[in-house]
Amino acid sequence: MPRKLIGLLATVLALFTPARADTLKVMGAGSLRAAMTDLLQHFPKQSDEVDTPEFGASGLMRQKIEGGAHVDVFASADLEQPHKLAAGHPERLVILFARNTLCALARPELGLNGANFLDRLLDPAVRIATSTPGSDPLGTYSWEVFARADSVKPGARATLEAKAKKLVGGGEKTPLLVAGKGAVEGIFLSDQADVMLIYCSAVAAVQEEVPTLTSVKLPSALAVQPADGLVILESKPVALRFAAFVMSEDGQAILQRHGLEPIASADSNRR
Repeated sequence: MPRKLIGLLATVLALFTPARADTLKVMGAGSLRAAMTDLLQHFPKQSDEVDTPEFGASGLMRQKIEGGAHVDVFASADLEQPHKLAAGHPERLVILFARNTLCALARPELGLNGANFLDRLLDPAVRIATSTPGSDPLGTYSWEVFARADSVKPGARATLEAKAKKLVGGGEKTPLLVAGKGAVEGIFLSDQADVMLIYCSAVAAVQEEVPTLTSVKLPSALAVQPADGLVILESKPVALRFAAFVMSEDGQAILQRHGLEPIASADSNRR
């Protein structure tokens, strides 16, 4: 167990004495909306209040915090954004709390599978959508996949980067394409692309809206493993309790139910 996490849990154990009620404010990645909302509903807040959480592209959320937004805990779809917020603040704890995987969502007529994956993406007729690198970790992870493709087929990286249309994750630069629908769903419903790399944990929700889409896990040669990290920006009791709950057995089980890979033990068969 990481030394900082041990210190965090030790601090939490010292917080059982009665204290004045406080308010918890959480900001998180859009990909973590369902999981974080579930965690906030179930963690033992005691007499504290939970403010309405905010979600969006991790890089843009981090910029909002740097601009002065008051947040106690920030949960990102990567570790880079939390580390940027912790830089120069040794009291701010960064915790790896879950992992994810990347999948591709594609129109069925592509016939996309693990064996033809890269060839289909390189096909000039196939339109690729991605999130926005820098603003959103999903876009950055997608670019990492393109970089890995170069070792499989030299020149693939340049081709894929040139083809990719950054249609989500850029805030005002990438508005919703279909009113009332999610960003990814809108891409396919408005016929803007044939394939998109997304988190595997998000596949089911998108397929509920666009059931004809097929999903394929990335071939091992192209696979990257996203890491979800949180940073405690304000070390007040309610924030520490929430972070401890995320890493607890119950918290990790909630994350697992939302398609994330737990870091700590989440034994659903415990007695």
